Amino acid sequence: MKKVAFYTLGCKVNQYETDSLAGLFEQKGYEVVDFNKKADVYVINTCSVTNEGAKKSRKAIRRAVRKNPEAIVAVVGCYAQTEAERIKKIPGVNVIIGTTNRKNIVDLVEKAGDAEEPLTVVRDIMKVDEYEKISPIGRTEKTRAFLKIQEGCSEFCAYCIIPYARGPVRSRDLKDIVLETQRLVREGFVEIVLTGINLVMYGRDIGNTSLVDVLERVHDVKGIERIRLSSIEPMGITEDLITALTSLPKICPHFHIPLQSGSDVILNKMNRRYTTREYEEIIQAIREKLPEASITTDIIVGFPGETQEEFQKTYCFAKKIKFSRIHVFKYSRRKGTSASRMKPQVSSEEKRRRSAALIQLSGELEKDYIDRFIGKVMKVIVEKRVKDMEGFFEGLTDNYIRVIFPLKQEKQGDVLKLKLTKRENSCVFGEPVKT
Repeated sequence: MKKVAFYTLGCKVNQYETDSLAGLFEQKGYEVVDFNKKADVYVINTCSVTNEGAKKSRKAIRRAVRKNPEAIVAVVGCYAQTEAERIKKIPGVNVIIGTTNRKNIVDLVEKAGDAEEPLTVVRDIMKVDEYEKISPIGRTEKTRAFLKIQEGCSEFCAYCIIPYARGPVRSRDLKDIVLETQRLVREGFVEIVLTGINLVMYGRDIGNTSLVDVLERVHDVKGIERIRLSSIEPMGITEDLITALTSLPKICPHFHIPLQSGSDVILNKMNRRYTTREYEEIIQAIREKLPEASITTDIIVGFPGETQEEFQKTYCFAKKIKFSRIHVFKYSRRKGTSASRMKPQVSSEEKRRRSAALIQLSGELEKDYIDRFIGKVMKVIVEKRVKDMEGFFEGLTDNYIRVIFPLKQEKQGDVLKLKLTKRENSCVFGEPVKT
C-alpha cells in the first residue's frame, strides 16, 4: 500500500482542506502516515498570510524532499497560488496546485512521476466563481469537527494577501451544509466549528441567504450539542446576526472578532471600514444578552505609520474591551498589498516591543476572565487524555476555557458537569459533579 504524508500550515480552513485531501487519497487506497515518516507522497498545504508562513512553507517542502528524494512532492494552498513560479525552482517539487482544483490531486500526483517538470494547476483566482466541494472522510477525532461553509474574501484590507490567494466570495450550498452536519452526527461528533475565509460574507454571492440561515438550519440538526464560529469580521456583524448568536442555545458564547487596531487612524489606513466606536457597540450588544461571553480578537502591531501614540490607543482600547484573549501579530509586509508601499515602515525591534506588551496584557486579561468562573459548575465535552497525567482528561467549556479533570475511564465526546476548582496560570482544573 502506498503511503502519503501531510504537512499543514496556517489557519483552520487549511486544516479542514488537508483532512479533505487525506480522504481523497484514502479512497484511492493510500495509507496516511505521519509527516516525519518515509512516504511515497508528501503534500504540503501552504500559508502565505505572513512572510514567516511563506518561509515555513518552503522549509517544509525541502524537508519532504530530503526525507525521501524518490517521493512525489505536491505543494498546495495559498502560497502555491501566489508564488507558483518560485516554488517551481525548488528541486524535488512535482505538483503545484493553488486554492482550486484540489479535488484532482490524486490523479495529478499519479501522473507526476512521468513529467519532466512540475505539473502546475494554478488558475486565475479572480475568475473563479464556484465553491469547490471537498469534505473530510473518516476523521479520527470524535468530539469537534470543522465544517467549511464559505471561500474567498472581497474586502481587500490593506495588509492582507488572502483575497489574492483565495479569490472572490463563494458560498457552499445550504442543503449541502446541512447534509454534512447530519453525517458528522452519524460519525459521532457532538460539536462543530463553522469555518471559512470570511464567514460573515456567506451568501453574498448566491442571494436570499446569509450566515443567519446557516446557523438556524445547523442548529435544528439533532445530535449536535455545540456550534462554534471560527472567526467573524466586525464589518459584517448585523443586528440579525447578533440576535442569532445570542438567542440560539447551541451556539457557544465564544466569539472571535478581529479588531486589528484600536486607533481609528490606523483602521482607516488598513481599509477596515469600521471605527473603534462601532466595534465597541458590537461588543456591547453581544454582552447585553450574553454578559459572560468570551470575546477574543486579533491585533496587528507595527502597521506602517503606527506611532507610539497610535499603539497606546490600541493597548488602552484592548484593556477597555476586556478581551478574554488577544492573538498578536507583528505586521508582515506582503508584496502585492497596498500596505507594502506605505511609509514609514515600523522597525522590527519596535514591533517586538509592542507585541510583547500586548501579549503580556492578553495574559492578564485571560486570567481575569477565567477567575470569574472559578467555583462555578460548567459543562465540558471530554476530548482526550492529558499527556503525563495518569487518570486526567481535558476538554473545553462552551466559552472556550480549557479544563483538566480526573476521570476513571475515557468517555470521549461525553458532556460532563464540572466544578472549576482552581487556576494555575492559564491552566484550569475541575472536578466532576454528581448529577
